[in-house]
Formats: sequence, structure tokens, C-alpha cells
Amino acid sequence: MERSLAQAANQLGLTRPKLISLMRGKTLLNDQNLPAYPNRDREYLRVKDSNWFHHQLGMQYSQSTRVKQPGIRWLAEQLGLELPAIPVTNRDVA
Repeated sequence: MERSLAQAANQLGLTRPKLISLMRGKTLLNDQNLPAYPNRDREYLRVKDSNWFHHQLGMQYSQSTRVKQPGIRWLAEQLGLELPAIPVTNRDVA
């Protein structure tokens, strides 16, 4: 499962701007909020390419960073964050 930076920030107990600031501080993101080292960090982060058609401007292209499932714990370690506790539910009890 992949998450946007906003979803990853929420899971880490941060806001998106705060997560981006911390990731830039550790040189994990570049100025376009894309992975600074896409090959090194490919197990944790990836670039999502998107496109759409605009009726006046033609094809539009964008890129965004996605955090892979193992990337949540990795980000917490890289940024020195504690992962929030997972809430306990009784639904899994047999």
C-alpha cells in the first residue's frame, strides 16, 4: 500500500508541511518534493507520474512522492520520530 505525503504525515502524527520540512532537512526530498535519491530510497519512496487533459492547456503532467508501506517505519527512523501507538480493538478476538 502506498500513501501520499499527507497520508504518511497523518500516520506519523505530523502535518504535511512539517513532514516535508523534516524530510528536506534530512535531504530526503528535493525542491520539488520528490525523492532526492530515488535509487537509494526506492524501497521506501517512489515518484508517481500523473497526467490529465485540460481543455485549454492540453496535456498536463505532474509528479508526486508516494511512501511505500515499509517507508513509514523507515521515515520515523530517519527523522527521529516515535510511531504513534496502534489502537487496540477487540474485533480480531475469536
